[in-house]
Amino acid sequence: MAAHAGQPPRILAADIGGTSCRFAHFTRDAAGGLRLLAKVSLATAELGSQEGLLAALAASGLDLGPGTVDAAVFAVPGAVVNRRVHFANIDWSLDLDRLETAFGPGRVACINDFIGQALGCLSEAADDALVVRPGEMDPSRVRAVIGAGTGLGMAALIPGPDGGVTALPSEGGQSEARLRDLTEQAFARFLCRLTGENYARYDSVLSGSGLARLHLFLTGHDLSPAAVAERLTPESPTATLFAGFFGRAVRDYALTVLAAGGVYLCGGVAAKNPLLVRHEAFAREFLDSPTYGDLLATIPIRLVHHADTGLYGAARHALTLLPPNS
Repeated sequence: MAAHAGQPPRILAADIGGTSCRFAHFTRDAAGGLRLLAKVSLATAELGSQEGLLAALAASGLDLGPGTVDAAVFAVPGAVVNRRVHFANIDWSLDLDRLETAFGPGRVACINDFIGQALGCLSEAADDALVVRPGEMDPSRVRAVIGAGTGLGMAALIPGPDGGVTALPSEGGQSEARLRDLTEQAFARFLCRLTGENYARYDSVLSGSGLARLHLFLTGHDLSPAAVAERLTPESPTATLFAGFFGRAVRDYALTVLAAGGVYLCGGVAAKNPLLVRHEAFAREFLDSPTYGDLLATIPIRLVHHADTGLYGAARHALTLLPPNS
């Protein structure tokens, strides 16, 4: 059952991904922070539906089914603009009305997965972030959050007048990737033939599958993303091109939201392969601006590689659903 008065609140945080769905049991500690108690990971392909997700959660042993939690937040890979959320990389959807029927009115919310990543960057999950470009992150200015995983996610952290922060979502990963020279344009055509789409999206380029397809284009070797990662070196054409694409996308988003406060890099691709964001091609593309190169050179970049960043972000949002003094 949900917590009673005087007992620590029971929080369900869910990070729904194209490859896996991760769930965690959090509570709030005496200082008002988050404490992670337990977590499980389930293969997304085996769930098949919202009902399958809830059934698998109930059978997982996490003991956080409907009626047992004080707040539940689902971070999902798609635009959260109405009560039914259609995912970008999963062939089923989430219905917030049905979730509220299961968990209780006011106890459940859906947020974009990169809102979860962004909020997670404000938690202890970012304490051991790796320095990609030096400088102090400035919470009084806009900070960008961007990362490659199953697709390319983006969000922005906007400072408020009261010292708080608002996380704004983006679906910029669905926009057309800017691929320029003859090699890049040939890769774009190659991607379009593989995907059947009319143009190469950033989601298709800056993702695990994008890394594997780039390697296939350059070498003729059809390998899994993990197998490609094992072969990456600073000199490899795959690493050089991918790092350049990544640096270009980060630069464009940092300028779009004017992220003078810094950039957080998230997502499994960079977390598992830091080489890709420490590569000189990443830095070269990031700094390449005829008008704002000097500004870009002052922007710090951190790689947040904690596996539970999205879960911490979902739990942080769940704190806002709890009744006062709970």
